[in-house]
Amino acid sequence: MNIVKTKYYPTFLQAVHLVVLYIFIQTVVDFPLAVIDYYYGTDYLYFPVKKVILGVGSILFILYYGFRRSKKKILEVFPIKFFNPLIIIFVTTFIIAAHVLISEVNLYVEKYIPPPSWFMQLFNNIFESDYGWFGAFMKVVIIAPIVEELIFRGLIMNGFMRNYPKFIAIFLSALLFALFHLNPWQFPATFFLGLLLGWLMVRTHNIFICIIAHAINNLIVLLTIIYWEEISQHAFALMEKEKQLTTSGLLIAFSVIVIYLLSIKRLKKQA
Repeated sequence: MNIVKTKYYPTFLQAVHLVVLYIFIQTVVDFPLAVIDYYYGTDYLYFPVKKVILGVGSILFILYYGFRRSKKKILEVFPIKFFNPLIIIFVTTFIIAAHVLISEVNLYVEKYIPPPSWFMQLFNNIFESDYGWFGAFMKVVIIAPIVEELIFRGLIMNGFMRNYPKFIAIFLSALLFALFHLNPWQFPATFFLGLLLGWLMVRTHNIFICIIAHAINNLIVLLTIIYWEEISQHAFALMEKEKQLTTSGLLIAFSVIVIYLLSIKRLKKQA
């Protein structure tokens, strides 16, 4: 007798469809506006009202569409189980150390595959806003983590954790998360961040800690861009590269161990 295993929404292919649908909704509006702006010298693509309507509308549609297809209760799709708040401290140390290692990977990739200047300008525009630093902070540190975590560690991880072994669920969600950003030179950083966030969801079953960790990462990136000259003169930045990488690697390992230990109690209670 063959037993057919139930597949929960979303499977990997359904998650790909969800992400592509989200990108398509953005593109189907932005592309025509970009063409109009190019030929007529207008600025419709960056019109604030358009940004708000398109951004909020597409997000609500994707969340509603995915949630309805999951056929689960809202707290199952977006869980908020208790977690030890001390985990946030070691998530922060993990991310800071990881940025040191990932920066070396990025330099290696850029050495052999240099990004075009227009692409880097497009990437830097992400951290710019019509409302200065506050606008960039709201967009990068508040809005982006909430939206992306509700989709990737909420809708998508909810199905992945039911359909696949934990390691596969974490890996696939991180892969989709990295591809979603459409930036080959940012891929190592977003993939590594996706692994951390997926692991945190598996360990804590709490969407809030994933949002907080994502926000911490984006805040570090934003502050690094703004205060790069000051950071480059810090004692750690002036250390030998080998010592930097060794220290960062040890800090990552220590942070992972502590996060693991702090989340054991919660997992035992759930069991």
